[in-house]
Amino acid sequence: MNVYDFHVRTIRGDEVSLADYRGQVLLIVNTATKCGFAPQFNEMQQLYDTYKEQGFTVLGFPCNQFREQEPGNDSQVEQACQLNFGVNFPLFAKIDVNGKEADPLYVYLKKETSGLFGSSIKWNFTKFLIDRKGQVVKRYSPTTRPLKFEDRIVKLLGTH
Repeated sequence: MNVYDFHVRTIRGDEVSLADYRGQVLLIVNTATKCGFAPQFNEMQQLYDTYKEQGFTVLGFPCNQFREQEPGNDSQVEQACQLNFGVNFPLFAKIDVNGKEADPLYVYLKKETSGLFGSSIKWNFTKFLIDRKGQVVKRYSPTTRPLKFEDRIVKLLGTH
């Protein structure tokens, strides 16, 4: 099993398979536009702009489970991401990342990285780095800024 086995809904409501991203290095992040970590959108966009031609994509999954820091509907979230942070990497419909309504993708991501962090997502902007084979390589905490692991992304991009 890997991330390619999952289907998700885009922020515009279309169902897509993550297999559409097969062969790419992915950064999967639960986001919230009203969070104090929201400036990380800028770094994620910078990484996306720099490496998308080499096969890197950021996948943003808005979530309102942490102090209701993503209160808007999908359309409002998309607009806030574009206007406030210049985001043009793929965004998906709002999901739950914890609890009995947790999206199956996040159930899988948490299972693959349980241990040191426990199994639950602790806050917005928890980041999962996925290799070109769809396997979880690393989980990064909300406080770890995306540019801090740019070298790891570059290394993964170099391995086909």
